Amino acid sequence: MTTSGKKQIKPAAGRYRTLTGPLRWIFILFSLIGIFVAIYQLFHFSFLGVMVGDAYYYLLIALFLPLLFLISPIKKNLIHQKVPWYDLLFSLLSFIGPVYLFLNAYQIIQDGWEIVPPIQTYVMGLVLMIMVLEAARRAGGLSFALICLFFTTYALYAQHMPGLLEGYGCGMRRLVGFFTMGTEGVTGLPMKVVGNILIGYMVFAVALQATGGGKFFLDLATSLLGSLRGGPAKMSIVASGFFGSISGSSISNVLTTGALTIPTMKRTGYPPHYAGAIEAAASTGGVLMPPIMGVTAFVMAEFLAVPYSTICIAAIVPSLLYFGGLFLQIDAYAAKADLKGLPKEELPSFKTTIGAGWFYMASLIFLIWALLYLHWETLAPFWASLILLIACNLRKETRLNWKKLVSFVESVGKVLTELVALLCAIGSIIGALSLTGVAHSFSSEIIALAGGSITLLLILGALTSFILGMGMTITACYVFLALILAPALVKSGLYPLSVHLFIMYWGMASYITPPVALSAFAGAGLAGANPMKTAFKSMQFGFVKYFIPFFFVLNPAILLHGSAWSILTSFVLVCCSVISISYSLEGYLPKFGMAPLWLRGTLFLGGICLGLPWWGIRAVGGGLILIGLMVVFIFQKRRR
Repeated sequence: MTTSGKKQIKPAAGRYRTLTGPLRWIFILFSLIGIFVAIYQLFHFSFLGVMVGDAYYYLLIALFLPLLFLISPIKKNLIHQKVPWYDLLFSLLSFIGPVYLFLNAYQIIQDGWEIVPPIQTYVMGLVLMIMVLEAARRAGGLSFALICLFFTTYALYAQHMPGLLEGYGCGMRRLVGFFTMGTEGVTGLPMKVVGNILIGYMVFAVALQATGGGKFFLDLATSLLGSLRGGPAKMSIVASGFFGSISGSSISNVLTTGALTIPTMKRTGYPPHYAGAIEAAASTGGVLMPPIMGVTAFVMAEFLAVPYSTICIAAIVPSLLYFGGLFLQIDAYAAKADLKGLPKEELPSFKTTIGAGWFYMASLIFLIWALLYLHWETLAPFWASLILLIACNLRKETRLNWKKLVSFVESVGKVLTELVALLCAIGSIIGALSLTGVAHSFSSEIIALAGGSITLLLILGALTSFILGMGMTITACYVFLALILAPALVKSGLYPLSVHLFIMYWGMASYITPPVALSAFAGAGLAGANPMKTAFKSMQFGFVKYFIPFFFVLNPAILLHGSAWSILTSFVLVCCSVISISYSLEGYLPKFGMAPLWLRGTLFLGGICLGLPWWGIRAVGGGLILIGLMVVFIFQKRRR
């Protein structure tokens, strides 16, 4: 597991082959056609005809899946070699299969090929399945591919599995038909998320980065917070929050913003493991920050059949609490270590920064407005991207030329190629659990196993999410548990959106938690620090991720669901909870100084109690905190 993790934390530039000559232009052409096809379908154009059934999704697979074999070698150590003949063959095979299905999309529906596919269609479907699994191995690693292989073939031996895993079985021909021509296979929910929603947001994310948005947000954070005590760490939080929300990847966030923020933090007095941990925790939290929260949030919206804006609104308070807890701990450490901010002459001017990059903010504001007010979930990112790409030409420094435009299309192609490879394979999880009937029976069995105890179910869910998050992508982990565990929690009376966010938060916990802790190890590599020491420190900084999910799954008011009074009181109390736990973990209190061990324990326990939804326990927690602070105040007064 750790070995595959090390492979995943390489900089983005080292993950792909550098294509040259005709192959590069084929890559760019296919990427451009893919973007055009998405715009054609999502804006409901019809001058070239209308795509029926799953034709649109087959066409996207045919355009993007072959590209993965061109840019991702069979082994990572072959990254600098030219594209070999077998990768060209794989690319051709992964193009022929979905194109054949695209051309016969109407026939698939009319003749029921999903049940009994003709022999030629069966062969094409089988080839596509094999190519999808190999693409999953290259994009997500061996462990991810093995998990997908297990689920893809699960129906062949489901009737022989023990206990909860037993399900209906079927033959190979039925299996291939279901996975390649059914509604819950390679063109299932994950692929529909890519085709219907995700493409636009990835285009916008790449447009922001290609036009210099990453530097703008870093300069903006530096101008606002760089002069404060511990300023570089605080600007790291803000910059990583912005960048992570846009990129949707915690590891690429660490490697991108961390390359600038970690050396600056070390220069102003933060120990290397602190600097690496701060960046890792901030980058992981960025994926949880609206308006763009990564692939999983879009899949969640489809699962729950709610607008994506509903997910964004619900995620606002937990994400602010996460960054608030991180900010307070950093400030406390800066105070007790007497760290200073950056000299004013090293800080960019706030006025100049805004003046130079106003169009980045304008495009983001438009995106949020279009999402929340106009409800343009599908169209908003395309319009925001168009506004950004036009407005950036008003400044000479960010003006687009032919080279930048080609690079932009190429970058979009790389992002979408990897997403298609991963999410096609993740569709096998949904398909297997649906075909075998396990998804419908598993939740009832889990409730019976837990004896109806919600506490036991939540602990089971947290542990399962964490363990699966080590070996699977967060989206695959979420999809599996959304089918298996979420129904059991919802049947127990919990708010569905709280349950799904609970699973997502705990699935992300493995990125900063040993033994895997990919984001923390990436931060440690940049900081030159001990990886495990950095990982444990990042756990401390990201403590909100471990507690807040339990708080909001038991009390949906934290997700802004409920009466105004319950939302207000819950928000105030959970803020007090995060403040109390933050200072207890760092061992420092403003105006009080260093906190003795007994007070740290009191603040920690009191903070946990304040976050729970029961007034009796809240009263106990508030009393503990007040008594502890009063005792310290009296002792300090006597000493004076």
